[in-house]
Amino acid sequence: MGKITGFMEFGRLEEGYKPVVERLKNYKEFVIGLDEAQSGQQAARCMDCGTPFCNNGCPVNNIIPDFNDLVYRGDWKNAIEVLHSTNNFPEFTGRVCPAPCEAACTLNVNDDAVGIKSIEHAIIDQAWARGWVQPQLPKHKTGRSVAVVGAGPAGMAAAQQLARAGHDVTLFEKNDRVGGLLRYGIPDFKMEKSHIDRRVAQMQAEGVTVRTGVLVGAMPKGAKVTNWSRETISAAQLQKDFDAVLLTGGAEQSRDLPVPGRDLDGIHFAMEFLPQQNKVNAGDKLKGQLRADGKHVIVIGGGDTGSDCVGTSNRHGAASVTQFEVMPQPPVEENRPMTWPYWPLKLRTSSSHDEGCTREFAISTKEFIGDKGKVTGLKTVHVEFKEGKLIEIAGTEKTYRADLVLLAMGFVNPVATVLEAFGVEKDGRGNAKATTECAGAYATNVSKVFAAGDMRRGQSLVVWAIREGRQAARAVDEFLMGCSDLPR
Repeated sequence: MGKITGFMEFGRLEEGYKPVVERLKNYKEFVIGLDEAQSGQQAARCMDCGTPFCNNGCPVNNIIPDFNDLVYRGDWKNAIEVLHSTNNFPEFTGRVCPAPCEAACTLNVNDDAVGIKSIEHAIIDQAWARGWVQPQLPKHKTGRSVAVVGAGPAGMAAAQQLARAGHDVTLFEKNDRVGGLLRYGIPDFKMEKSHIDRRVAQMQAEGVTVRTGVLVGAMPKGAKVTNWSRETISAAQLQKDFDAVLLTGGAEQSRDLPVPGRDLDGIHFAMEFLPQQNKVNAGDKLKGQLRADGKHVIVIGGGDTGSDCVGTSNRHGAASVTQFEVMPQPPVEENRPMTWPYWPLKLRTSSSHDEGCTREFAISTKEFIGDKGKVTGLKTVHVEFKEGKLIEIAGTEKTYRADLVLLAMGFVNPVATVLEAFGVEKDGRGNAKATTECAGAYATNVSKVFAAGDMRRGQSLVVWAIREGRQAARAVDEFLMGCSDLPR
């Protein structure tokens, strides 16, 4: 694939960033993608390695060597055909996927991996610019109807695949816009929402009916109407009106930190903070928006969501931003012979960290402290692993100043009300219980009700959501028609 000697002639070429001082002034994307020549040179590095581990490293099994070769040869039209054959939304993954395919690249054994993600990004941007992304209308209609509940990437992928198979698909979303965490979790500076909007337009042209502001099942206890939908519909009604129901609502229950002082004002989940800024960016008017202006911000959680809180806080003009991670600092370079082709443990520094952030590792929060009901700081201690347990290190106690604390420690399970409304059995982690085995794939214990995405597997990546949505669409199609031509 690519140029036979390309991996020896060319080095890895990274995408560029606009200067920090410029990008902190707005919420626009700031990645400078590869141009045609740069993409062709990077694609030339793809080796004829016999067994392309990158394919298996990619959850949607992108046919990476093929589209690399096509880009190297300048055949962009066929490159997008190959890419779209496995991935409905490469503009999403080309921006926010952590690229496990690159970790599995054969070159990554002892060199720098091929820049697969940047090539994917370039292919889809070229396709949109050249007008090659068009609605794919079904050749015939089946007369069968499917309700897809939850319009994140899993639900979007499933709805699009099922519509292309000829089914009448209605995509239900409790929020006012489609996209799930892509819309209201990932900041606009990582992925502008116009990318979602034009895919929604494509899906509607393909026959998908989109109903936003509709909550399926009962409203959770304590939830305010303004936080949820304008309309509710019962599970029984969906089961009556549709031939199949696919639940793709995601895993939205944030992991909490139940330590003394948790009830102080100024301590919020990341998913209270991030969606508000995305809504403001979209033109919504919010009262009492959570903002970090002039505040000392502590972000608890060292993952991508925590990094997103860092970037958003810096754009607000925070006085300082500190990010806590309870695990020890990983090595700067992974032990490649030990980890390849799997996802390695290594220190990952995001663009948000580069914009201004102090990172603390192996640190645990013992207590939040406050004054007059508002958080003013937190007490911490450093920890270490001993015999499989986190042990506090004596003498490492410290107090940090904090005016705003953001909890970004991941998600534990789906909001239970949807599953309970349908009577879907849950697994030990509170997710919808459904197998991925060929016989009865993605089917729940309830007749004609299926589940996929984070609602089934737990919190995961956008690319895994797309994979599950595509596979579940095939399972639903087989259930309705007895067989399916949709790809696995």
